[in-house]
Amino acid sequence: MSSRPVPQGGDGQRLFVGGAWTEPDGGYYEVTDPATEETVGGAPEASREQALAACAAAREAFGPWSRTAPEERAAILGRAADIIRGQLEPYAALAQAETGATTGTARGMQVGVAGARFRRYARVEPAEWAIAPQINEAGPMGRAGVMGALAVRQPVGVVACVTSYNNPWANPAGKIAPALAMGNTVVVKPAPQDPLSVYRMAEALEAAGVPRGVVNVVSGRAVAVGEAVVESPDVDMVSFTGSTAVGQRIGEVCGRGMKRQLMELGGKGAALVFDDADLGSAVAGIGTTFSFYSGQICTAPTRVLAQRGVYGRLVEQLAAYAGRLKVGDPRGRDTVVGPVISAAHRDRVESYVELGRKEGATVLGGDGAGHGLPSRGFYVGPTLLADCTNDMRVAREEIFGPVVVVIPFDEEDEGVALANDSDYGLIDYVWSGDVARAFRVARQLRAGGVGVNTVARNMEAPFGGFKKSGVGRDVGSYALHAYSEVQAIVWPG
Repeated sequence: MSSRPVPQGGDGQRLFVGGAWTEPDGGYYEVTDPATEETVGGAPEASREQALAACAAAREAFGPWSRTAPEERAAILGRAADIIRGQLEPYAALAQAETGATTGTARGMQVGVAGARFRRYARVEPAEWAIAPQINEAGPMGRAGVMGALAVRQPVGVVACVTSYNNPWANPAGKIAPALAMGNTVVVKPAPQDPLSVYRMAEALEAAGVPRGVVNVVSGRAVAVGEAVVESPDVDMVSFTGSTAVGQRIGEVCGRGMKRQLMELGGKGAALVFDDADLGSAVAGIGTTFSFYSGQICTAPTRVLAQRGVYGRLVEQLAAYAGRLKVGDPRGRDTVVGPVISAAHRDRVESYVELGRKEGATVLGGDGAGHGLPSRGFYVGPTLLADCTNDMRVAREEIFGPVVVVIPFDEEDEGVALANDSDYGLIDYVWSGDVARAFRVARQLRAGGVGVNTVARNMEAPFGGFKKSGVGRDVGSYALHAYSEVQAIVWPG
């Protein structure tokens, strides 16, 4: 480990800027456990000047790091993966305390996925590929000849990684690891609700041997911190995961500065369930919305479009599924649904449920498997809104909680039209016993991904959205493209 100042200060976590653990100019603020409302620790409040200093440090480190051999960069990422896996339990305990995730989710889907993503980008892949030679006839451009060409992936430069609160491990790792693998340097601005886990990730990278300034982390509740990072002239690219509204504002800044951008924004995933579907599979898949991150996930199938012949049974089975889920302390062995991230977000989700009631929806569930909700913590019971129409606000806006709306349809074309009648297009789903129809429908959906009879993902498949769900694609090899520029080199053969 480094002999530099320890990451923790007297009042809380220090910033990580230019390879040094730095006292924040704005002091510290409390990070709250959403399950208990107790304080997890003190998070640093960076000043605008410190945010800009982090960007400048990344700019200074970019030249040497970009020239480092890919094998050396990969070795550092591999060591970081080993450190993260070796610290799985304490890292998962912190993630659980910050986010309210259940124990299985914190270990497997937060810290576990982060370690896997660093390991994935610890393998060296070709960064160049040959292009078929071109035969040029003699003309104004010169004599006849054969022109060879090579396409080369080059790093973009300094990447600002602005991450979401729902997964403070996997989400930052999915940005940092491929960006570093391609030779970029990064400035990470974590979500204010749960930044402490991201600093543990920076510690792991420091211990793995990442050079000074290659990775920087600055946090804060003030909007000015994120704005400074995004606007900095030292930043060449912004990778953002979060709401569409914030993404639009970031996109405006990127447009003015011609910065590259990768945006993974909101979702209102449509799940088309046809009359011939395996209802057990559909209910189990859609039911993950209630439990997985307590519905705080943009890929969730939150807008269920049920063909008329199966509508009644599907509503009945989804309501029963929601009613069986134990809501409570995420550390409890039998807990399935933990809290949402904050009191403000709990109130927001509950207001949508009430809005749905006023709009004419039938509200089912919401009482925590009949046991009531815990008196402390920010809990929302799994809730089904049946008898909805696609023009209701609850069917059109992202609620980001354990709430599912159900809308009936008659014919296939109507179902497709309803699915596509949305501002969002991240991931949709199709359940049908007719595989040919399922794939036919999938190709008609305006979404970046489609799950056919499953909510599982292939972690090498491209990930990103249509419409207001984002710009660009990442995951697997697609992330290496996302965090690089393509350069053409041409020569006479």
